[in-house]
Amino acid sequence: MKIRNITYLFALGFMLALAACTNPTPENYFDRAVLNTNIFNDFASENFTRDLIATTVKHEGVQGNEAPNQAQMIVDNKAQYIEKALKDIKALKKTDETKEMLETSIALHEYVLPVYKNEYTALAKLCDSGAAKDDIAALALEIDNKYAAQFEELFVKLTNLGKAYAKAHDINVSWGK
Repeated sequence: MKIRNITYLFALGFMLALAACTNPTPENYFDRAVLNTNIFNDFASENFTRDLIATTVKHEGVQGNEAPNQAQMIVDNKAQYIEKALKDIKALKKTDETKEMLETSIALHEYVLPVYKNEYTALAKLCDSGAAKDDIAALALEIDNKYAAQFEELFVKLTNLGKAYAKAHDINVSWGK
């Protein structure tokens, strides 16, 4: 009988410990929903296009710069990171306090992900293949014009929600500028 009670208490203790581990802290909510968006803060901007182009520049006499598809790897890595971040955000329990922040973060991630998988993939292929600068610039401008406004709206909304959430939970954040 005692072994059965000990086993029961051990199982109960394990389940409570597991439940405690799955309850994210305010910092976890903030990190996953707001801070993780830093990976695509250059979305729909010249900066990202410039970074893609810079990876394809070959330097005379430098060994190891022959790796193909550098721009494509950057885009693929961002897309994979965003997919994982989105999965992690969706796994968080929504509360009255976190619901709008989480929904905005999900909307932002779902907005940028297909662009990385489609338009930015096409742009990366142009960069990697050594396409004409005018062709690269035209596609980059098309992406910026099509997606920048909605991205900015969602990004600003999430940032403002994140600022309020961080302030309410005394999360020390440097917002730059």
